[in-house]
Amino acid sequence: TRPAPLLAANDAGPDEIAVAVCGAHMSGLPLNRELTARGARFLKSCATAPVYGLHALAGGPPARPGLVRRAVGGAAVALEVWALPKERFGDFIGGVPSPLCIGSVALDDGSLVKGFLCESQGLAGSADITGFGGWRAYLESRTPAGEAVARAV
Repeated sequence: TRPAPLLAANDAGPDEIAVAVCGAHMSGLPLNRELTARGARFLKSCATAPVYGLHALAGGPPARPGLVRRAVGGAAVALEVWALPKERFGDFIGGVPSPLCIGSVALDDGSLVKGFLCESQGLAGSADITGFGGWRAYLESRTPAGEAVARAV
């Protein structure tokens, strides 16, 4: 018999689902506790394939982004991938409010993972923030220091 192969630190295990988060569920942000309370573990920071747009959605709190796949004009968007125990996946996605949904997200390494996406009707009243490259960069631009930098550019 052979021993079971070891998992790389950034791989989801056989009893886990890799979940990409690009907004309020990221480390240190307001909804991250929804992952950690379910036993999720951080796998890696990375980016999407360069085929997405990112929008600051109307509503909140908390403020949330919407990730949408684009036929043209897409970009890579920074995100995090977490390993969520399979037995907790259902109750996690049960709390995902419309217009957000869970679908397949293409990563910059060519892999696909489950992750947050936004339905097109949810973009009404949103701001296209794709140019920031990710939610954290957008949030930083909204701080007094970030606003000063944005005005200087």
